Amino acid sequence: MSNSRWRSRIAAIILMFAVPAQSMAASIDDLLRAYPDALAGFDGADLIWRDGTRMPVGDGLPNKSMEEQIRHGSILDQLRLVYPVGAPPLPAPQQDPGRVRNQAFFNKMYGNCKAGEVAPKLVPVVWLPKTWGHTVSITSVNGVDRELAAVSRELDALPAEDKKYLYPPGGTYNCRPVADTDQTSMHGWGAAIDIKPAYSNYWLWRRTATGMPAYVNRIPPDIVAIFEQHGFIWGGRWAHFDTMHFEYRPELLGYDPKAEQ
Repeated sequence: MSNSRWRSRIAAIILMFAVPAQSMAASIDDLLRAYPDALAGFDGADLIWRDGTRMPVGDGLPNKSMEEQIRHGSILDQLRLVYPVGAPPLPAPQQDPGRVRNQAFFNKMYGNCKAGEVAPKLVPVVWLPKTWGHTVSITSVNGVDRELAAVSRELDALPAEDKKYLYPPGGTYNCRPVADTDQTSMHGWGAAIDIKPAYSNYWLWRRTATGMPAYVNRIPPDIVAIFEQHGFIWGGRWAHFDTMHFEYRPELLGYDPKAEQ
């Protein structure tokens, strides 16, 4: 490996270890900051959308189990777990920050894919333009396409031994539920990408009759750091690990898209 490539990789790894991990759960203020084009405010009980729609953030059930939250999560539920942005990958994550998604919230944000509302908002993004050069389809809502394009350009500058984990990607838009639930996948809202499946590990692929498999990850931390710097969380930070999966959830990262403009 050339000296310049070594420096690039080391710098990304240092950044991940140097940035302190987020230690507090996301708030409604983080939600408003993350989606300024869609959300207008919060009155203490309801989230207020730009078009005047009001949506309660809670459901009066604060003590639901994680399983119940994943299947019937409120907006507050999807903010409860701390996503450890900036931390090195854990040897065995114990929680699933980001796996809870309030379906009404994301249907309102991106559209209901079953009703054909997501596909018209998809746009092409060239994935690794200097290395692979094929397009993937991603939503234009919230500028997710712009963020993914920026991720793609930065990943394309990584050493070849890192880029082998990235292409061909496993997919972006797919109107389907999460494999172990009946809830819409973030892919169904066009706001997620799976990188190369051949180098990825997924808990359901390894599940046995005795329960959850041991955590396995092969994705380099510099790849994770680049995605997180642009508002994407990583499925490798979940106990129910999905190391090829990245989805746009800036509210969990303290990421402000306006600060990047």
